[in-house]
Amino acid sequence: MKIILFDGVCNLCNGAMQFVIKHDKKDVFRFVALQSKRGAQIKSKIGYENENLDSFILVDDENNYFIKSSAAIEIARNLGGIWIIFLVFKIIPIKCRDLIYDFIARNRYKWFGKKDNCLIPTLELKSKFLE
Repeated sequence: MKIILFDGVCNLCNGAMQFVIKHDKKDVFRFVALQSKRGAQIKSKIGYENENLDSFILVDDENNYFIKSSAAIEIARNLGGIWIIFLVFKIIPIKCRDLIYDFIARNRYKWFGKKDNCLIPTLELKSKFLE
């Protein structure tokens, strides 16, 4: 099982999580809002100390973690199928990839909006979210 920590009020982030859920044919991923108590516990456990909500984090089975563009590439790798095409972005240095990631992250609320509260999963999706 791999855990994705994401900004639970961000419309872009919620859309990305819906995409991952739809394409997670191997049922690999579980989701936790960064704003939640569980999110704080996981960040503490892996030693991630950044309090900003401008990134999402992928934690693997060995408590290794990936952030920003590296997390996106790792998620695509785990989705398999056509999505592994995104592995080509690994040839771009992380600093360059993350500059683009940070630009989008800074503007995500302005471009995509945000919710007043974290996403509440439907009953059929509840098993995908850790509380």
